Amino acid sequence: MSFETRVLPDAYDVLAPDGSEIRVLPVVKGGSMVHCTLPPGVVTLAIKHRTVEELWYVIGGRGQIWRKDAEKEETVDLVPGVSANIPLGTDFQFRSAPDQPLELILATMPPWPGPDEAVRVPDHWEPTVIG
Repeated sequence: MSFETRVLPDAYDVLAPDGSEIRVLPVVKGGSMVHCTLPPGVVTLAIKHRTVEELWYVIGGRGQIWRKDAEKEETVDLVPGVSANIPLGTDFQFRSAPDQPLELILATMPPWPGPDEAVRVPDHWEPTVIG
């Protein structure tokens, strides 16, 4: 694998399976990183991952994330400086505040394999995106 440097593009590279806008950042053998934007007032589809885990870091905006596994369920406010994890097999859904986009940096281990990675689960909130 060679060096990789990227500048954040204005347009997103792909619309994620949950409905969020993804701008691809550098990738290494063990993981990938993206910039994620959720436009104002958007609620994603609830999903879980088949094979990857994620680390999230909020860099702008406000929102909430709901996470659920076999033992625990919680909703956490997302504001700049907050970080969160998505362990393998965790159901999750997130939403942005109505007045501003939510911006996150996401690290995925191993690297994101593609759209079939996401599995739909029952929604916690009514989604505003179409699945």
